[in-house]
Amino acid sequence: MEEKKENDLLAEMSVPKAFLRLALPAVAAQLINILYNLVDKMFIGHIPGVGKQALAGVGVTAPVILAVSAFAALVSMGGAPKASIFMGKGNNEQAEKVMGCCTWMLIILSVALTGIMLIFGKTILQLFGASDDTITYATDYMNIYCLGTLFTQLTLGLNAFITAQGKTLISMCNVAAGAVTNIILDAIFINGLGIGVKGAALATVISQGVSTCFVVHYLMKPESKLKLRLKNIRFDKKLLLPCVLLGTSPALMQLTENMVAISFNTSLQKYGGDMAVASMSILNSIMQFVMLLLPGLVQGAQPLLSYNLGAKNIHRVKKTFRLLLVCCVGGSFLIWLVCMTAPAVVAGVFTDDVDLIAYTEKSLRVYLAMLFIYGVQVACQYSFVALDQAKKAIFLTIWRKIILLIPLIFILPRILSGSVMGVYLAEPIADTIAVCTTAPMFFCYYRKLK
Repeated sequence: MEEKKENDLLAEMSVPKAFLRLALPAVAAQLINILYNLVDKMFIGHIPGVGKQALAGVGVTAPVILAVSAFAALVSMGGAPKASIFMGKGNNEQAEKVMGCCTWMLIILSVALTGIMLIFGKTILQLFGASDDTITYATDYMNIYCLGTLFTQLTLGLNAFITAQGKTLISMCNVAAGAVTNIILDAIFINGLGIGVKGAALATVISQGVSTCFVVHYLMKPESKLKLRLKNIRFDKKLLLPCVLLGTSPALMQLTENMVAISFNTSLQKYGGDMAVASMSILNSIMQFVMLLLPGLVQGAQPLLSYNLGAKNIHRVKKTFRLLLVCCVGGSFLIWLVCMTAPAVVAGVFTDDVDLIAYTEKSLRVYLAMLFIYGVQVACQYSFVALDQAKKAIFLTIWRKIILLIPLIFILPRILSGSVMGVYLAEPIADTIAVCTTAPMFFCYYRKLK
């Protein structure tokens, strides 16, 4: 009966209703993740006497943590669509083998990443900007956090296979279980026991362990359409390589975030100083809200797109994509409209500094000038992943961030005589060129779907 309901949701329920059921919990899970990180930083920042240094030290670990998440995406974001496609074909056994093979890879990656961080962690953190004042806090946090890499990989990696079944509400609850545990343990370890940064790291490891238990437990229950079986947790080159290839685009999108952030901060510091860098911090916070909404919508659409591609229900694939495109463009347009009409109000949410608000009012209008079309990029690029078009998705990721955005960050201020606004202009120009490339590519693919 449970399996029939899942099939009804993915294959028979009206596309708008199914999309709504899948997307809302996925967006909520993104919100929980953001709150998870914000609350963690709030506790660390209020450690008596050393809160500022501790917060800076933990902030240096962010690129490393992002890299860990990217490696999980490398496996899961390719494996989950593959599993959905096999389910659409009615081949659940093969879908379970994909999940088992991806689980094997996640375990291997966890062991490798843990070893690298334990051996080279301090050197890596110094490369990412840890100073003499913050390196102790950064290494204290990282040495404990890396011991929970297995939990992080399995939670992020296997939760995607629950989403692939259309169970985004279950996926959200798994994330929420870890977030609630983390908040409670932060209060106990930092405020109650006074363990400080080490307590924050320990809380994160335990909370990820709790989420892992929820994820694995569900995948072994009768209600799960895909079962995690010990016999399937093994290396299979024919299954694993296509998953990794398909997951390369989402993984690159996460990994290149570090490169983009470093490029922006370096160029802004040169042409605009601390004020420009501080303004960029606010702009990044605004983009967090964009990336809260749009990836949640995409995660809601992925099971519908992949399952129906496998089932050859192409009319449902096309209906799902059209709805996803409308929602992504509508969401990015609304955020753009608020930012363009009330930039000072938006900036004021993040700071009380009058000069910074005035500066950000100008930079925000430039940096987010083309945000209203960004939904096209997200909908098309992630749909390529869901529809098993790995090469196209990888090209678009490299094209937008590495070939366009990063060079423009350094070239434009030189062309515009050292103008700091040239740095901010890199984003809207890259977005425009990327959309003008992505939309025709997807339209050509869309027309051929039969």
